[in-house]
Amino acid sequence: MVHSGPSPPNPQLTQQFLSSVLSQRGPSSLPYAEDTKWQIRQHLLALATAYPSLEPKTASFTHNDGRTVNLLQADGTIPMPFQGVTYNIPVVIWLMESYPRHPPCVYVNPTRDMVIKRPHPHVNPSGLVSAPYLHNWVYPSSNLVDLVRNLSLVFARDPPLYSQRRPTTPAPPSPSPSPGQGFGLTPTLNSSLGSGNYAPRPAIPPRAYPPSPYGAVPTGGASQRIQTEDPSEVYKRNAVNKLIETVHGDMAALRKAREGEMEGLFNAQAVLRQREEVLSRGVKEMQDEKEALEQQLQMVLMNSDVLDAWLRENAGKKPGSLEAEDAFECTDALSKQMLDCTAADLAIEDVIYSMDKAAQEGAIPFDQYLRSVRLLSREQFFQRATGIKVRAVQMQAQVASMAARAPHYVS
Repeated sequence: MVHSGPSPPNPQLTQQFLSSVLSQRGPSSLPYAEDTKWQIRQHLLALATAYPSLEPKTASFTHNDGRTVNLLQADGTIPMPFQGVTYNIPVVIWLMESYPRHPPCVYVNPTRDMVIKRPHPHVNPSGLVSAPYLHNWVYPSSNLVDLVRNLSLVFARDPPLYSQRRPTTPAPPSPSPSPGQGFGLTPTLNSSLGSGNYAPRPAIPPRAYPPSPYGAVPTGGASQRIQTEDPSEVYKRNAVNKLIETVHGDMAALRKAREGEMEGLFNAQAVLRQREEVLSRGVKEMQDEKEALEQQLQMVLMNSDVLDAWLRENAGKKPGSLEAEDAFECTDALSKQMLDCTAADLAIEDVIYSMDKAAQEGAIPFDQYLRSVRLLSREQFFQRATGIKVRAVQMQAQVASMAARAPHYVS
């Protein structure tokens, strides 16, 4: 049994190619995370070693939203054992921007002489593969070698491609099972008992939906591409694709409008917060000023009451009918005691001053001067101490009186 296919790539050239493209910086660099580029390189090297038919390349991939990015891919064939014969399934494994944290995107890449089996549990009509290994991808244990090995087993249970015989060309001998034993068509290309005269052909152009990343390859000559799709299916996919594009455009316009509204609301919120802070500071200042004015008002009202009471008591008195000492009267015992202490203190101070003058002039003996000053100083000390105590009691009484009057003035 002879397996036809591409010649194995040079491992050294593959290693140099991967090192070059993954080390590029700037706009031409590949869109992979820097901390995963070394792991991507190791995955592709291991895949090229285990499956030489899969060659690492770079190509442009178009997303569903129209974005085009330059990505790495493994392009070639996967060996598939089927009923004792090994066949080669052409595939393209795209390493997306989030690889290896997320699984790659695998497409079956049929030639013009192949058709995708419909329906197939793991391959949709556009060639997109959804194998269990891709759904159960776990980073960092999952890798490309295990993926290809799993795809080989999955395709062996249910081949995704069938060869399409040309009516004008006799079919070459093949070790494939007879139509009565299994499927109506031979599983796929590239396996024959001859010298490999059935070479692989270029990939088919991308279908309408879902989009395939392969570009159309000219076939040359007068050979025409055989139509293998149902027109109703093509119309349905085109309609769905058009509907999706319309909805996507409406959503983008709606999102842009809502983002503009949200930006305006955020700006208004920031302005309102600034004004709130200014108003809060102004209210606090006015409250402090109000408290200060209320205190001043209480003091004015208290002084007014005192003056009114004095005026009422002295309203009927004539200015010349009172002596200077009788003009002021003490309102209570503490005031009278304070007045007596202050008068005695000042009188003793005057006596001591007069005795100092008499002693200097020699009017009184010096020893008599000393005895008199000692007695007067003692008396002056007691008068001052009494005055201090009376002052403290008066302050306490004044505070109690203000506290009692405060509710009256506030109301």
